[in-house]
Amino acid sequence: MASSTEPTALKREEEEEDDSKPSAEDEDTGAQIAPIVKLQEVAVTTGEENEDVLVDLKAKLYRFDKEANQWKERGVGMVKLLKHKETSKIRLVMRQNKTLKICANHLVQPTMTIQEHQGNDKSCVWHAADFSDGELKQETFCIRFASVENCKSFKDKIEEITESLSKVSVESAKEADAATNLIEKLSFEEKAKEEEPAPKEEKKDESEKKEEKSSDDKKRRDWNVEMMYSSGLRLNGYGVYIYKAYAGPGLFKTAA
Repeated sequence: MASSTEPTALKREEEEEDDSKPSAEDEDTGAQIAPIVKLQEVAVTTGEENEDVLVDLKAKLYRFDKEANQWKERGVGMVKLLKHKETSKIRLVMRQNKTLKICANHLVQPTMTIQEHQGNDKSCVWHAADFSDGELKQETFCIRFASVENCKSFKDKIEEITESLSKVSVESAKEADAATNLIEKLSFEEKAKEEEPAPKEEKKDESEKKEEKSSDDKKRRDWNVEMMYSSGLRLNGYGVYIYKAYAGPGLFKTAA
């Protein structure tokens, strides 16, 4: 039996050695094959260049299908909370592994609430106006993490952001109310001014003009009388000016 099995074992070893030897087709000839088309490197932008990463965790995302009345998987990948450097707006973005297809993309709003899914401390549920499919739709999401710590970190950060946004919204509302009240007050004052009667200063100006005219007329009369007296004219008792040198007796009631 031993003699019958040995040739078989040797044959197997020889076959293995033959398989291990490179064939003529596998030999490296040293020839270099140039590519048919030369591709240029293209910088790929993700739209996240102007944003700071607040959270970056691996998770699995689901969305609730209302028509089928069940949860459907959206993908496995990295979920991020990104804060824009200029506008300070914060959004949630999640991309699928390998394909990098967006499976969630929405702003974190002050009205957004997040909670554990049916007591599972590794899953969270929330509602949002999502834009991952190119149109704004109200979605219900459920996200599941590998550990309780990651889930808690994600949930706490969302709650921190929404609380901060709520305070800003309240302050903005107060400022808007104050501005509205100020505008209404100014409008009321302007309307009251328009409805006021004509100012009395105009009448006063007219009376002053009359007084000035009367004063000028008096000065003019006084000047005329002075000139008449200097030229020898006198006013007799009948209200007529005559030269005193040619006046007869009795023309003047009083001596000049």
